[in-house]
Amino acid sequence: MLTIPLFYYPFTDPTLYATRSKRQDEKRSRWGILAEPAWQVFAAAMFLVSVPVFAEAPLVRHVPWVSLLLTLGWVWLSGVLLSQRKTWLWGDLLLGFAGSWLAGSIYWGWLRWEPLYHLPVEFIALPLPLWCISRRRLLVGSWFAIGSLFGTVVTDVYFYFVDLIPQWRQLMQADPELAMPIFHTAIAKVQTPWGISCAVVLGSILFFAGILPLGTAGQSPNTSLHRWAFSGAVLSTIFVDTLFWFAALAA
Repeated sequence: MLTIPLFYYPFTDPTLYATRSKRQDEKRSRWGILAEPAWQVFAAAMFLVSVPVFAEAPLVRHVPWVSLLLTLGWVWLSGVLLSQRKTWLWGDLLLGFAGSWLAGSIYWGWLRWEPLYHLPVEFIALPLPLWCISRRRLLVGSWFAIGSLFGTVVTDVYFYFVDLIPQWRQLMQADPELAMPIFHTAIAKVQTPWGISCAVVLGSILFFAGILPLGTAGQSPNTSLHRWAFSGAVLSTIFVDTLFWFAALAA
């Protein structure tokens, strides 16, 4: 049987999530609720999807090998955090993020000129979270990775439905000074009734996919941390996509 210490730290067992008594729950203040692990995981998941992309973008464009090697740093830091009872949760989440960073480094560093390669590359790290979930280990990072991947899939589906793939390919190959006409063509497609309808439908799918797990986790949030990680990753996709949309309009 395969035994890898990283996946068998006792702290990665979800049955060991911290629980509170009913009396403790009643004493929590409004601000105390925001300090709960569930909300911290949710916020951290949203942060890891929406913020690091702005640091990774210039790296993959100019020094892709540096971005790729940083994956080893994330994995190492994850192992350090996982080895401590007080920090194992963040090591779990960071390991899930490392898989997303790896896929992003490979695709945007060397393959960004061909949109058809995007999803296959994004699926590179998927076997690891699936393997962990099947053994009920590292659930927080695993479900974060799946939530992040789900958001990526939905975003790419929109590009295919609205026929933005030609503009994607052209933007990756065009000089910066020639990008504006390509942006205008893409924006014109998005603003059609079909483009708006697809955005509403797919955005609703993301919204409900992100909200529903929180409903099932609401009664015992600290024993369902993986659901909060998944929801944070999915809902932050809406934020990132909206942000890029406004950036395209401003351009």
